[in-house]
Amino acid sequence: MNRRTFLKSALSGGALVFAGSYPIFIERNIVQVNRYKIPIDNLPPSFHGFTLAHLTDIHLGFLVSPSFVEQIVHRTNSLNTDAIVCTGDYVHNRNTIEEIDKVWPILSKLSARYGVYSVLGNHDHWGDSSRSLYWLERSGQNIRHQCKAIYKGRDRILIGGAGDLWGDKLNIDKAFSSSDQDDCRILLSHNPDSVDTGFETPLSLVLSGHTHGGQVVLPFLGALRLPVENKAYSSGLIATPRTPLFISRGIGWAILPVRFNCYPEIAVLELVNPKLTA
Repeated sequence: MNRRTFLKSALSGGALVFAGSYPIFIERNIVQVNRYKIPIDNLPPSFHGFTLAHLTDIHLGFLVSPSFVEQIVHRTNSLNTDAIVCTGDYVHNRNTIEEIDKVWPILSKLSARYGVYSVLGNHDHWGDSSRSLYWLERSGQNIRHQCKAIYKGRDRILIGGAGDLWGDKLNIDKAFSSSDQDDCRILLSHNPDSVDTGFETPLSLVLSGHTHGGQVVLPFLGALRLPVENKAYSSGLIATPRTPLFISRGIGWAILPVRFNCYPEIAVLELVNPKLTA
């Protein structure tokens, strides 16, 4: 083998190694902060420009360490958004109180001026429902099956929480049973398929995770795998027949520890009233 052939083979081999390792060791660990403007028709004027940091699908466990989650929490707090919302799947494995007890003391460090609001996902129930519910309540972030008002003067928005579609009862109508007819209602629901279920309460916005954006997104083909019935529910802001739906790509992984063309994200949502931006 001459020198040119050797170098060509070495470069080709190196390129293959890089291509194989990139989705596992590189892109999966590059967490972006992505900013989105979210129009809400009935957003009270004083909430125009209100910001939410949206965390979801952290999946603490194999290849997602407590120190990595600590970095995510610190980074989220440093964004100084008005509020923080979390939509579930904080742990990865089934039947694991250990992971739940590791992740929640870290999540409890989340802090924002107008509060932190959280619900559970299917992995939290698969890990251990009672332990996850214990920590959700202990953290002071619990919004499951209830809503809480955020006030600015006389104006308010309501943040409500559904149970997980697979591991719990949704109870969307129950969550907003104390709301008024004209309220701006924002629902946290881990699984975006929740918007296609039989609830009656009008919603101004739904925030979800669960899909991880597909994890592997191929040009022209889109996401290879989406764990939802409605395959239009991948990531980003989606106009459904019933409500605007925002799906974050989340932080962690499921099935395989890979991401390609689908970086993990901390989503920063700026709520805007379209009448005030015209």
